[in-house]
Amino acid sequence: MRGVSTRRATSADLETVVALRLALLREYQEHPVYGHMRRDAESVAHDVFARQLASSHETSFLAELNGEPVGLMRCVEAAASPLFVPDRYCHVSSVYVRPVHRRHGVLRALFARARDWCAERGLTEMRLNSVGSHANAAAAWDALGFDVVEQVRVLRLAPAGSAASLGAESETSAHSAQARP
Repeated sequence: MRGVSTRRATSADLETVVALRLALLREYQEHPVYGHMRRDAESVAHDVFARQLASSHETSFLAELNGEPVGLMRCVEAAASPLFVPDRYCHVSSVYVRPVHRRHGVLRALFARARDWCAERGLTEMRLNSVGSHANAAAAWDALGFDVVEQVRVLRLAPAGSAASLGAESETSAHSAQARP
């Protein structure tokens, strides 16, 4: 997209970062993980995102069109298991482009900026989690060269002491008792 510029977000951009990241989460209201936002998410977000913007191990990039923020990408320098190479990688998260600006090169501009950040830090691998139910997002990541390498699975457990939890514990105990010789 002509006229798209990217830059590192600063603490002065906190309100913009909060707005873009909450807009991203609101698009996933039906998602089994991301669809469970806390009632106080916005106030909590201010504290969390302010700390992230101040961190020396991560950055958030803003994409702007004519001075208007239209996209965001967060990059975190993450430590990998000491058993594997590379020992550090870039974890990409909180990627959002306002719907009216999608499919116009905004993501590609953010991605180019993120690759430069990785090169500056000597990072040779980028990883991200992507919601599988969004075909357009999957196609965008495929076009940028990302491969699918694993799945995330979720098992919801009842809180300790709840009726559901106590029922499951009783059921487990009954199965354990039957299994004993």
